[in-house]
Amino acid sequence: PAAGGSDRALPCRECLEEEQLLDARYQLQQLPGGRVALPVLEEKLSQLCLPAEMPCELVRIQEPVPSRAARRRTPAQQLRDELRRLLGGTWSEELERDVPHAWQRHGDLVLLSEDSLKAAPWERLGSALWETVASALGARRVARRGRVMPDGMRTPSVTLLLGQDGWVEHVDNGIRYTFDVTKCMFSPGNITEKLRVASLPCSGEVLVDLYAGIGYFTLPFLVHAGAAFVHACEWNSHAVEALHRTLVLNGVQDRCHIHAGDSRQLELRDVADRVNLGLIPSSEEGWPVACRVLKKDTGGVLHIHHNVETPPAPAPLQTLAVPAERGSAEAAGSGGEAQHSPGDIGKETLGARLRPEWQRWAEATATRIRGLLAELHGRPWRTSVLHIEAVKSYAPHVHHLVLDLECRPVLP
Repeated sequence: PAAGGSDRALPCRECLEEEQLLDARYQLQQLPGGRVALPVLEEKLSQLCLPAEMPCELVRIQEPVPSRAARRRTPAQQLRDELRRLLGGTWSEELERDVPHAWQRHGDLVLLSEDSLKAAPWERLGSALWETVASALGARRVARRGRVMPDGMRTPSVTLLLGQDGWVEHVDNGIRYTFDVTKCMFSPGNITEKLRVASLPCSGEVLVDLYAGIGYFTLPFLVHAGAAFVHACEWNSHAVEALHRTLVLNGVQDRCHIHAGDSRQLELRDVADRVNLGLIPSSEEGWPVACRVLKKDTGGVLHIHHNVETPPAPAPLQTLAVPAERGSAEAAGSGGEAQHSPGDIGKETLGARLRPEWQRWAEATATRIRGLLAELHGRPWRTSVLHIEAVKSYAPHVHHLVLDLECRPVLP
């Protein structure tokens, strides 16, 4: 809203600002007929008192011009200013700390962190609070994240604060994901691994994704990496529904079969060129299944996710320089131990700098997988560490890693 008048009203702007009657988000605007509009706050109109000789009328401007200060404000600053205005004169350091500085955005829905806007004064504002948050952040729906449920499915505890349902669409690396934020997790912190997976040479391969979720890795394998077919395993019924919708959205539903239920009970055998084990803190319970689904005559590659504890290292870090997809059975010793050719050192470095704890975990995992495969098939196998990828820091001194492990049967 704006109170408009002739340009004789302009000298009054300073006194109007002193009385906090103007909306600092917008600037003065020229109107037809030589008039000027002042951006008066709607709730302050009753306090507006202009001289009788100064003709004015109330007009509503659909698209007011933002002030220079408003254009310079970050979304977080704009949200804080809007909330301060909503509360009037009530403000404190506690409320300042309670205002979110970051959030996830999924289409027209913003997902706030679990500790946002929980102080008592906010509760008294009711729906006006969430409408203000949505308006300030350019959204139509607002939700707040809670703690992840300890139910084995990582079910989120999310409260929808504004809006009718939690179904959203999120575009990531050209892939459209759809899911219900109140039922399914979305992990933006895995973006580097999703990009890496999308670049792997999977043309013509059959892949098994043992912990598919809503399709974090299933879709990059299908859409960008060129996998011929993916068997996606998921036991959360809400994630299964989201995965089905996402496959259809991206037009790849004919190249994927969803196996709903516990992946440990998966009946597939001898089908996979590649297996993704994207579960943290550990995917160890899925290792026997991964060994069973690998092609018994040619083997393949396992992508094994795991959280590895990494104490602070006083010494300089060793550098991992094994190019992805280029470790091979030929580089392994006669006993099948994972080895790296000295000629590879100094070549293309694909991951974070390798720490001794990471290497020890990778070698121990390679040994375990080699034993599982030999026991399953009754003959020796070779396992070779192709690459170790540091995805993110999961907690202090704990890193989410992915081991690319090549597994091949030893030919007679």
